[in-house]
Order: sequence, then C-alpha cells, then structure tokens
Amino acid sequence: MTEVEAYIPRLVDSALARIVETLPAVSVVGPRAVGKTTSAQRLAASAIRFDREAEAAPFHVDADAALGRMQAPVLLDEWQRLPEVLAAVKRRVDDHPVPGQFLLTGSVRIGTQYTWPATGRVVRQSVFGLTRREIARSAAPSLVRRMADVMTLAETPAADLSVYDYLDLAAEGGFPDVVSHRHDADTRARWFESYLAELATNDVKLAGSDPDPAKLAAFTKAVALNSSRILDQATLRDAAGISKHTAALYEDLLESVFFSERVPAWRSDRLDRLAALPKRYILDSGLLMHILGVDASAAVSSPQILGAVLDTFVAAQLRPELAIQAHPPKLLHLRDKGGRHEVDLVIEFPRRRIVAIEIKATAAPSLDDARHLIWLRDRLGGDFIGGIVFHTGPASFVLSPGIVATPISTIWTA
Repeated sequence: MTEVEAYIPRLVDSALARIVETLPAVSVVGPRAVGKTTSAQRLAASAIRFDREAEAAPFHVDADAALGRMQAPVLLDEWQRLPEVLAAVKRRVDDHPVPGQFLLTGSVRIGTQYTWPATGRVVRQSVFGLTRREIARSAAPSLVRRMADVMTLAETPAADLSVYDYLDLAAEGGFPDVVSHRHDADTRARWFESYLAELATNDVKLAGSDPDPAKLAAFTKAVALNSSRILDQATLRDAAGISKHTAALYEDLLESVFFSERVPAWRSDRLDRLAALPKRYILDSGLLMHILGVDASAAVSSPQILGAVLDTFVAAQLRPELAIQAHPPKLLHLRDKGGRHEVDLVIEFPRRRIVAIEIKATAAPSLDDARHLIWLRDRLGGDFIGGIVFHTGPASFVLSPGIVATPISTIWTA
C-alpha cells in the first residue's frame, strides 16, 4: 500500500490548507497519536522533530539561524520539548508576516509564558481522533451544515447498525494506529495501555508536572468512570482519595495532555435555575472502554456504562466537525438545578441559537425520549434551531415539530 493510499483524508485538511495560504503560523494541537504530524507534514516543505536530539541540536545553539536555513512552510514537531524556539518563531513572524511560514505541532498544552498575542498572524487549530466519517471516507455533507435544517435529517435512509455495532465502533476509537491496522482486542488493549503509560510518564512532565503516579492513576480512573456525567470535582477527588488542590491540579493536567475535557454548561437569561457544573469527557471512546475494562457485551449489561460510552462516542464524532468551522460552534450541555430537565449536548451557533441533542440506547425512540428537547424548544422559540434524538435503531422520523429521531450513524452518512 502506498503512502497516498494509506493516508485517510482528514476533516481538518482543507482548514489547515486555508490557514497556511493566508497566515504566517498555525499551532496544531490535540491528543498524542491522532495524526497531527502526518496531516501537517503534507503541507510542509521542511520539518524538524524536536524529539530527535540530532535534529534539535542546531536550535539549542542558535534557533534564529537554524530556522533561517529551512524552507517554508516549516513543520516544528513536538516543539514544546524546546519551547524557547517559540521566541525565534515570534521574531520571524513579527519581522516578516508573510503567509505559510510555520506549522507547530504538539500534544501538550504548556504554560502561557510560551505564547504571544496572536495579532492576526497565528491561529490555533485543534485536531482530534479519526471520526467514522473520515474512516468511511464518506462524502456526506458535514452534520454541522445539515443542522441548519434539522428536519432534513428525517430523510436519512435506514441504518443497519445495532447497539452492539455502535459499541464495537466505540471500542475501536479514533487513533489512526488502531483504526488502520484493525487490531484484535488483545493487541488493541496493549496499544491503549502503552498510550496511557506514555501520557503518565512523558507527557505530564512536558506539561510541567511531576505527579504521584498512583494518585494520578486513581484520579484518571475516576474521570473515566464518570465520562459524560455531570458532577462536582469533590466527587472525583473523594473517589481518588486526594486533596482539593491536587484534584484541581490533576484535572488541569489531564486536559493539558488532551486526555479529557470539561464541556461547560449552557446558560441563558431566558431560563432560570440552570446548573453550572460541567460534563467531563474522555476524548476517545476506545480509550474509555479500555480503562473501564468493558467490551460491547459488558457495556450493554450496564445501563450507566452503556449511556456513558455512547455519549462519549457521539461527542467524539461531533468535536472534530465543530473544530474545523471558521466560527466554531460551542459544544455545551444543559441541566437545571433540580435535575428535572437535562439535555446531553447543546451546540451553540452564532447569535446564541442552538441545536439540542439527546443520545439514547434504544432502537425505537419515543416522544418521551424527546421530552427535554420539547421543553427547551417551547421556551426558546426562534433561538431553538432544532432538536435531535440520536438512537441505536434503524429509522429516521419526526418526533415533534422541530425535533427529529435519527440513527447515530447519520453523523457520517447522507
């Protein structure tokens, strides 16, 4: 198989190409091993990998001179291993603000001391794991664009996937090494275990921390057990047996290495008594299932795990779709303080107009599955673009005015 045949085209490819054509520098960020370097390399004329000491050596001596000898666009891979190089990039961009000079890739967010005001010359582009739309090489329009008229989703052809199929896809996750080689369960487990070890021993140090391994492992497990749930940090720190300060440090650390993220609560002055707590997500559903030690059969037997895995899987499909938009919609959630109304995901578009999403492990969604969407629709009026109930059955149909039930696979099929 040739490199061209092996490369799975990414949603981010066209966005990166536009940035390189129009701006001097782009910082490409995201989890380790999701293909950032591979995608950026396709746009670069030269590259330096800072995890290779021989390549990095000239930059230790004189970073400005080393950059000056390279042909643009220059890929600076894992630049956070020598963060001082950012100062040389800054000087070059400030002195010669022409497009297409630098692509910086990294798997760790590091301190603000290594950033500078963007001033319209550098942008940040997030890259996440492979989506099923990318893996299938689907020509389907972006779901984000189709959300402009949610009712058209009712025309989606019947799906032939069951809840077990969706869980098998979730277990595979979105890391290209796992997806491309179609690893069996045992090999995949070893890959995930190695990935977690790399995060814990290498990436956290690049992020500027040196945590207690046992305590970090306990906190990581607690976050995984609560993926897609709304809860306060005290619950997590109690489960891990750590202090408030340590829990706050570890949570920021896990986000800095792109293991997890907090999805904020949606707020509106048109609705009162809305909860402010975030939802926490593991970014990759395969990694989540590995940590939980479940396969499809085990997940189906536990309603809590089943819901968490499907919610995490759907969020992983939507996150890259949102990230490539010129004005990225916000991924949020909603819950009132009494817990009477809860919406799994809320996508907020410009002018605070929203699409609300419920994710249900049912093959036959009913009007009751949309009751929170109906409640929200009736209170928001014109700001409510539409509601979607993603489910594990075959059919797409209208549940209520402005609210559609459609299979999860609609995200990647036309």
